[in-house]
Amino acid sequence: MTESYRYDVEILHLLVSPGHAYFGRARDGAADVPTTDAGSVEVVQGKGIVGDRFFGKAAHMDAAVTLFAVEALEAIAAELGAAPFDPLLTRRNIVLRGAHLAPLVGQEFALESGSGGPGSRVLLRGGRPAHPCAWMDQVLAPGAHAAMRGRGGVRCQPLSSGVLHRGPALLISPVPLEPAKAGEAKLLRPSRLP
Repeated sequence: MTESYRYDVEILHLLVSPGHAYFGRARDGAADVPTTDAGSVEVVQGKGIVGDRFFGKAAHMDAAVTLFAVEALEAIAAELGAAPFDPLLTRRNIVLRGAHLAPLVGQEFALESGSGGPGSRVLLRGGRPAHPCAWMDQVLAPGAHAAMRGRGGVRCQPLSSGVLHRGPALLISPVPLEPAKAGEAKLLRPSRLP
């Protein structure tokens, strides 16, 4: 039997962008690429988020969806003595509040949002850390690139299809996560991930 930990989290942002904004030289500025902070997104098994730049791209199948804990960004801003940063500038797909995400690398876990009915749960596999790019020094603040290392989130492969909604959500993990301020972990036995 697998022990599962359930964390009450909040999905703050769902970023969908059809193109890359940060490439080339930072001094030339970011590309003008439309970005949507959606109320909900459709996640397709093995492909990613419908409408996103990584959707269905073979090179990104194991990293098509990025998760990021807003608490990490808040801590980075405080460390740099900066005003709060706009989480959308990090270009992470799903910005959460309530759980430390690094332990999810290499793990299968679920995010459940909305009504909790069919299709509201998406199973993901944490593939690798989402390392920040040097652009963070330009779009956030000088020093943000270095400060974000090890706290840039997790790149994930979608193992099931479903719809995620902004708002209260449940993160179901096979490993304990250090709760981030607002999240309290509850150990449930017996429980299995879908």
